[in-house]
Amino acid sequence: MIRDRIGNMKELPMQSDLDRALDFAGFLGIEAPILLAPMAGACPPSLSAAVAAGGGFGACGALLLSPEQIAGWASEMRRSSNGGFQMNLWIPDPEPARDPAREAELREFLGQWGPDVPDDAADAPMLDFAAQCQAMLDASPRAVSSIMGLYPPEFVARLKERGILWFATVTTVAEARAAEAAGADVIVAQGMEAGGHRGAFNASDARSAMVGLFALLPAVVDAVRLPVVATGGIADARAIAAALLLGASGVQIGTGFLRAPEAGTNPVWADALGRTAPEDTIATEAFSGRLGRAIRNAYTVAADGAPAPAPYPVQRALTAPMRADAARTGRIDSMQAWAGQSAAQALAEPAARIVTRLWRETCTRLG
Repeated sequence: MIRDRIGNMKELPMQSDLDRALDFAGFLGIEAPILLAPMAGACPPSLSAAVAAGGGFGACGALLLSPEQIAGWASEMRRSSNGGFQMNLWIPDPEPARDPAREAELREFLGQWGPDVPDDAADAPMLDFAAQCQAMLDASPRAVSSIMGLYPPEFVARLKERGILWFATVTTVAEARAAEAAGADVIVAQGMEAGGHRGAFNASDARSAMVGLFALLPAVVDAVRLPVVATGGIADARAIAAALLLGASGVQIGTGFLRAPEAGTNPVWADALGRTAPEDTIATEAFSGRLGRAIRNAYTVAADGAPAPAPYPVQRALTAPMRADAARTGRIDSMQAWAGQSAAQALAEPAARIVTRLWRETCTRLG
């Protein structure tokens, strides 16, 4: 079985950290164990194709994509590259509790930061999760990944039938053990340094269980038999080498690729990343109702004293007019500019060059 084969990678005698990473890369059919993070709305096929051209593993954050768009993304990726890639979905939260009075207060507050928010903004329907899952199965990527929880057993069984790997994102040791028991093939350990949304299984745990990657990673490696991919605050060869020394079989990088031209990142956001110190990021629910790390700006500061954010996805729907206006006008003060704590290490150069340089420098460091 696939799971047994990759699980055994951790048990080879006298295997060096570099050999373990190379074995994992070989199993995925890539040259360098560097994975693009599946960032919803920020992973165009062009970026994945460029990462694959450098020897890495592409990714599609499919949260915001319809089944037809998922199929189109996979087709475009395959037209551009024969490289491997993962496709990712959020596991849906329980139906949120609605509070009309608070939503009205939030609409009034958000109107100060962008266009007026329509009264029915929060009633926008969600995409059909089951249909998205079926579309990923039909697309048949090398791997499907999860965040915010675990796929239901029946979907996991269908992944196994088709030989598709399941990468499960976790933020704690307990989540890692649960993912292994549920049939995951690879564990992606996400430290609190990561840009974008925290992957906590329960939204209420996202802030209370904030663990840094280099404390989380060795604990997860010791807790499970599966290969572990490290993610969160990794953007240079020093961090990659450190992750491998702590037992990771590979790394996953998101913010570190956002300044690559193939990413198509809003220029204002991309420029801001280059001058963002670790302390200039903030973990906030103000954009979506789910905790995520972004560049600290005037809106995130003001939101601390505003009505408490509505739960996901209500808050995401309420902030949509503001976020769209900020992206259109290049207004960084109200822009949803996700960023990990190593944002300033992201370089404005082609993604293929980033992968090859990072892996070459990592191999030099590990000898």
